[in-house]
Amino acid sequence: MIFEWLWVVLIAVLVFLIVRRFVGPKDLTALPQEDFIKGYRKAQLIDVREPKEYDGGHILGARNIPVSQMKQRMMEIREDQPVYLYCQSGMRSKQAAKLIKKHKGNRDIYHLKGGFKRWTGKISKKKKSA
Repeated sequence: MIFEWLWVVLIAVLVFLIVRRFVGPKDLTALPQEDFIKGYRKAQLIDVREPKEYDGGHILGARNIPVSQMKQRMMEIREDQPVYLYCQSGMRSKQAAKLIKKHKGNRDIYHLKGGFKRWTGKISKKKKSA
C-alpha cells in the first residue's frame, strides 16, 4: 500500500515539474518571427542572454539585460511600453518574463518563439577591437 502511494506521489511530482518547465507564464505571449518583427520596433527589445552571447550577434536594436542581472537592472525596464524578450532558445526569456511581471507588473510581455537560434532577420555584432 505504501509502495503504491510512493509511486503516485513520484508521478505527480514528475508531471508538475514537466508542466512547470514547458508551460510559460500566463502573461507571456510567444510570437513567431513575423509577428515579433511587427511589434518590437514600438517596444522595449531586450536580449536576456549573457554579454558574450549578445556580442556574438543580436537582433538589431536590442539592448542586453541578461536574466542573471535582471533583478538588479529592473529599473531599466519601463512599465508603460510592451516588452519583447528573446534568448537563445526561449527558456531564459520565460524566466525573465516571470521576473518582470513580478517586479514591474507589465502586462504586455512577448518573446520570440524558438529564440535567437531560429532568427533569420537582421543582426548586429560587436566589432572586435584590434
